[in-house]
Amino acid sequence: MREVYIERHLEKEVKKASRFYPVVLVCGQRQVGKSTMLYKIKEKSRNYVTFDDNAIRKLAKKDPDLFFETYKAPLIIDEFQRVPSILITLKKIIDNKKLKGKKTNGLYWLTGSQKFKMMKNVSESLAGRIAILEMSSLSSREISKKSSLVFDGDIKKLKINYNPNKDYVDISKLYKKIFTGGLPKIVSTKINRNNYYMDYINTYLERDIKELSQVGHLDTFYDFLVYIAARTSNELKYDEISKNLGISAPTAKQWVSILERTGAIFILKPYSNNITKRLVKTPKIYFMDTGLVAYLCGWDSPKTLQNGAMSGEIFETYVISEIVKGYLNNRAKMDLYYYRDIDKKEIDLLIVKNGSITPIEIKKNKNPDDATKNFDVLNKFKMNVKKGSIICMSEEFIPYDRKADLCPVSSIL
Repeated sequence: MREVYIERHLEKEVKKASRFYPVVLVCGQRQVGKSTMLYKIKEKSRNYVTFDDNAIRKLAKKDPDLFFETYKAPLIIDEFQRVPSILITLKKIIDNKKLKGKKTNGLYWLTGSQKFKMMKNVSESLAGRIAILEMSSLSSREISKKSSLVFDGDIKKLKINYNPNKDYVDISKLYKKIFTGGLPKIVSTKINRNNYYMDYINTYLERDIKELSQVGHLDTFYDFLVYIAARTSNELKYDEISKNLGISAPTAKQWVSILERTGAIFILKPYSNNITKRLVKTPKIYFMDTGLVAYLCGWDSPKTLQNGAMSGEIFETYVISEIVKGYLNNRAKMDLYYYRDIDKKEIDLLIVKNGSITPIEIKKNKNPDDATKNFDVLNKFKMNVKKGSIICMSEEFIPYDRKADLCPVSSIL
């Protein structure tokens, strides 16, 4: 079954980083296309090796110097996190080349199924020598071959390129996108969806989870995975996870950390400052691939997902994940938060930038009611509160009130 390659927005960032750093690391969830992308854009002279190969992995562990003598730069090392100790030797090689006045930038491309900053004992190994890029599953804009987008709350940029007659996606087509998700194999082949996800999760449990932590009961971890998927776009409450799954709160925290570390979820932190103590401190959790959520929760078609109990949550998850993907694909700084206080007043997304704050509401309806009712709470922060947006199923950009405009979800896809 031949997989059609879809050009990734991160390609240009890899090439750009290679001009300035000796090592470029692309990390992210399993099977999002990290090694495929690097292999696609590599020069003919660049070699490739993977630590999924037992013999190669043993050599790298036992004799890293011989490993690098055998597999010379420029080099791609796939799944490097399986032998993180090579970074020490890598640092030595790079520093020796620099002392001799030799070129070092772009010599090594690494891929990893874990976030580098969350890996134990390796985050300082290549300080100043490594560019870290996070890759997610395909964004909607990659699938539709549109340019990459960083949504900073300014809808003027979206308006310029949005044509409602050409770009508008109706609700049924949107939920088909949500149901499909962005894993390349699902998007670009006719593979059996259920079989693929079953194999995907088994591989995730048997390899990533076992390597990351001593999870005693993988069946319980699978139940945890389903439980978290069913609560995407909700507050992350460890005591509830503990109570419902019969695991300790520290175990729940450790397992959530595993999901974050392997790129399966995005944790949106609540906004807070020193002005008020009435804000909640509980983060919200979002899965990075809605197709995976639909599978884990047992939704068997776009229609049942659209009409089901999770319809609103999955819509919000899709929007947040698409916005996050845009930031990741451009290596842009993410100052994204949400608002909630003890009076249960909530704003779905806050974009904080240069002393200003832009409120965003995410609603499934075309013209939602009372969408800006909580925006006034932001005035207490003594910041410049910009005109906000309601990302919804509107077909066009329309003023909602003096606080916000309706923003078609189609314009960010």
